[in-house]
Amino acid sequence: MKFFAILVSCILSLTMLACSEKPQETSKRLESPYFQAADHLVKVDGLDIRYRDEGPKNAQTLIMVHGFTSSLETWDTVADDLSVDYRVIRLDLPGHGLTGPDPQERYSNQETVAILRGFIDALKVENSVLIGNSLGGLVSWRLAEQYPEKISKLVLISPGGFSINGVTDTPVEVPVMLKLYLTKAPLAGVKQATAALYSDPTKLSESRLNILYDMMQQPGNGEAFVRRLEKFTLPDPTSDLAKIKTPTLIIWGEGDKMIPSAQANQFLEALPNATLKFYENAGHIPQEEKPEQLTHDIRGFLERAE
Repeated sequence: MKFFAILVSCILSLTMLACSEKPQETSKRLESPYFQAADHLVKVDGLDIRYRDEGPKNAQTLIMVHGFTSSLETWDTVADDLSVDYRVIRLDLPGHGLTGPDPQERYSNQETVAILRGFIDALKVENSVLIGNSLGGLVSWRLAEQYPEKISKLVLISPGGFSINGVTDTPVEVPVMLKLYLTKAPLAGVKQATAALYSDPTKLSESRLNILYDMMQQPGNGEAFVRRLEKFTLPDPTSDLAKIKTPTLIIWGEGDKMIPSAQANQFLEALPNATLKFYENAGHIPQEEKPEQLTHDIRGFLERAE
C-alpha cells in the first residue's frame, strides 16, 4: 500500500536507475543470511511460504501480516516483545521477502486471502489473532469477514480498504516509472519511499533500509509487485466490514501519508465491534516507528475480556 510514496520516489529517483548496482542474485533463498533458526517453509497450494515461529507453542497465537513491498522483518521489535508471552508467527506474503514470486501469479486481494487461509490451515492454528499492516491489514479483515471461525481478534494497523489513489473496484494502470522503480529498486529510491512512511524520517535506520532494499531485490519480487498492482482493487468495503463481529483494534498514525487518517473513522463506523487509537508523531508503519506503544496497546487489547 505504499503506492503514492513509491510513485513520488520514482519521479525523483528515476535518473539514478542507470547507475544503481544490482546485487548478486542467488537461486537458493534458504542460504540467505535473513533465513534464521526460527524460520521455516510451509507449502500452501504449491507455494513455499517462509514464516518465522517464535514464543511458547502452547500460548495464544498471533499471526502478523506485513504490507506491500515489505517482509516479516517489519515486525522485529514488536515480535521480540510479544513472543515472551505469545506464540508469534509472521510470514512473507507471495511475491515478498524470501517467499518470493508465485509461479501462478496469485496476487489479487482475494487470492492472497485464500493463501493466508491455507497458511493458517497448514499450521493447524486455531483461534488466532490476526495483526495486519496496510496490505496485510486488508487481507486480514477480508479473511475475518469470510472465515470468522478462524480468528478470535483483529488488530488493523493503517489497513487498506477504502479507495485511495483512484483505485476502486477496477485496477488503475501502473505507471511506467513505477514499474521501473519496483523492478530495479534503486537504493536512493527505496530510502526516499520508505522515509515517507515515517512521521519522523530520521527514525528510518540504515539497517532497516538495507533489509528492505535486499528483500525488494530478491529474484522475481519486483515483477511480482507489478503484477499485484495490476490486479489491485479497492471496492467499497462498507457492507463487508459490517459483517465482521470479531473484536477489532484499529491503530492509525496521525501522520500517515499513504492512507489518510480520516479513513480510520470510516473503519470505526463500519466495524460493529471496534476500538480506534490514533498515534501522534507516527506515520504508516507504527510497528517500526512506535513499537513500544504498539506492543503496549496490543497487550492491553488481548488481555481485555470481550
